[in-house]
Amino acid sequence: MEQLANTGSEVERALKWAAQGNAEYSASPVDRALELFDLTVADPKNRGRLKELTRLREALVDYFFCSNEYGSSPEAWLRYFHAFGMGAAIRRQAAPV
Repeated sequence: MEQLANTGSEVERALKWAAQGNAEYSASPVDRALELFDLTVADPKNRGRLKELTRLREALVDYFFCSNEYGSSPEAWLRYFHAFGMGAAIRRQAAPV
């Protein structure tokens, strides 16, 4: 949950720069998001989610660097990652101090 929330933060940052028409500034958070995806995929605890994670990475690359064959939108990316951000925040609040 936390790993995808962090990835979502990078994707959100990239989307904001892209919306402002700054592809150069957008590329850095996309690269970081892809790096976080790779680390998440490599984490043994995520073996049961490899198909979703690799498809998600593929769709992200398609959106930012290719022809957007999957028809992704900024709103869809924000909606998808919002759930992980909320889940991570709830977990942090519920964690014993």
